[in-house]
Amino acid sequence: MSRKILDRKPGSQQFSLLGLLLFSAIAWFAFTLPDHPDAVGIDAFARLPLEVPLLGLALLFARGWSARFLAVLVTVFVFAILLLKLADIGTQAAFQRPFNPYLDARMLGDGWNLLSGAIGIAATLAAIFAIVGALLGSVLVFFRAIGWMAMAEGRLRKALLVAFTAPLLIGAFGFAAGQPRIEARMPRYLFERLALVARSVEDLRMFEADLVHGDGPASGTGLFSAIAGQDVVLIFVESYGRSAIEDPRYTSVTTPRLQAIETQLVSAGLSSASAWVGSPTVGGLSWLAHGTLLSGLWVDSQARYDRLMASEKPSLNRLFVDAGWESVAVMPAITMDWPEAAYFGYDRILAAADLGYRGQPFNWVTMPDQYTLSAFERLVRPLPAEERKPVMAEIALISSHAPWTPVASLVDWQSVGDGSVFDAQATSGDAPSVVWADPERVRGQYIQTIDYSLETLGSYMARFGKDTVFVILGDHQPAAIVTGAGASRSVPLHVVSADAGLIDRFRRAGFAPGMVPKPETREWSMDQMRGLLIDLFTMIR
Repeated sequence: MSRKILDRKPGSQQFSLLGLLLFSAIAWFAFTLPDHPDAVGIDAFARLPLEVPLLGLALLFARGWSARFLAVLVTVFVFAILLLKLADIGTQAAFQRPFNPYLDARMLGDGWNLLSGAIGIAATLAAIFAIVGALLGSVLVFFRAIGWMAMAEGRLRKALLVAFTAPLLIGAFGFAAGQPRIEARMPRYLFERLALVARSVEDLRMFEADLVHGDGPASGTGLFSAIAGQDVVLIFVESYGRSAIEDPRYTSVTTPRLQAIETQLVSAGLSSASAWVGSPTVGGLSWLAHGTLLSGLWVDSQARYDRLMASEKPSLNRLFVDAGWESVAVMPAITMDWPEAAYFGYDRILAAADLGYRGQPFNWVTMPDQYTLSAFERLVRPLPAEERKPVMAEIALISSHAPWTPVASLVDWQSVGDGSVFDAQATSGDAPSVVWADPERVRGQYIQTIDYSLETLGSYMARFGKDTVFVILGDHQPAAIVTGAGASRSVPLHVVSADAGLIDRFRRAGFAPGMVPKPETREWSMDQMRGLLIDLFTMIR
């Protein structure tokens, strides 16, 4: 704290009293603010954090240079707590876990990309400036409040000392007696956060050992003999989680849709089997799920993902290349440089600009799923299977990505063209700000986009499924606003093929017949699924 603020002579008793009120209010808010969005409410703030009177007494007893140093230290401490809790609320709402300072710093950039894509750069900058401005203003007010308290002299200073001593003594007795609304949580809160960082450092050390010594084939030579000559299309469906199938709010939409898809597939001579897979992420960070499935390692943080990208652990894509397939990535959400693609070893990458979409975007969603799949057929599989190398394609479908408005609808495949046929759909419906003002509306829009993606997939597989093995799965569950608190992290996985014998092998391994996995159907963790796919795609019997 500056000497000018702390050493100035008292101008009035009112400034000192105002400093007392502002210091106490801001510190009390920071210390009582819950670290989970579900706990935020008036009742949560009806508490006495003992740290507030304790810090107030320390500031009033300090003099000279020690007062200036302590004022800076207290300001940093209070706002570090506040920022951590706000970050916790954000990560809990989005990803259902606490904020990890060691692992989550990069999410600021990802958040910028998502928000600017959804509401525009100007609106995003305005929101950021407003938040930063409010935060800096709060820091300045708190900073000056300490200075105004320090101006108190004589009887007023003694009165301030009493104002902090009385609640501290009363609170100490209540705390010792186990009164739940009197607390001193902040030292433990910070200690637990430091312990989380320490565990994360050790976790990365162990992950790096797994990258070097982990199980799995080093080459794909000789693998995948059970599906020789067939295309393999691996499709990640954005936010397609277990709740979409089992939550009573959504089953009336998804169960009939999956049953209808199963009927379509049977009519087209295709068989299917389904299971559950535990995703390493929830609410976002889809690339963690992609990296987990394709590497066979549990990639549940950005730091693990970054280590994986720099490793020589062969991806599932590379194994297919070794075995004679052409590896293709179809990524309609990629609109910038994608250096991580080098790890996966694709022969071809079709990002958003490469897919030739000339229609309007659906807010953040660059193009509807039907166009993505149509472009894949046109650009990658224009020739019959016998006239080209088999393809191993990884496709990300994003129509079910937040903000879930507007909702696309299926058109005749012959009319897809360059995507301009979707313009009317892309400019219809309410804006995200309108939809997100009502949680029920958010949930309704979410399941409509899932229904669209599933309908599109059913029509696509029935039309283009010859000589193709489809592996379709969700990348993660959506945010808690859709699933509710405590929802499973599982996602559905469907395998579809004209080879009934291949599908039988999946059923014998624990998959449920058809497109609707049962509650009791076996669940694998996503890192285990790579090994299972390799085994079942390689076993002849």
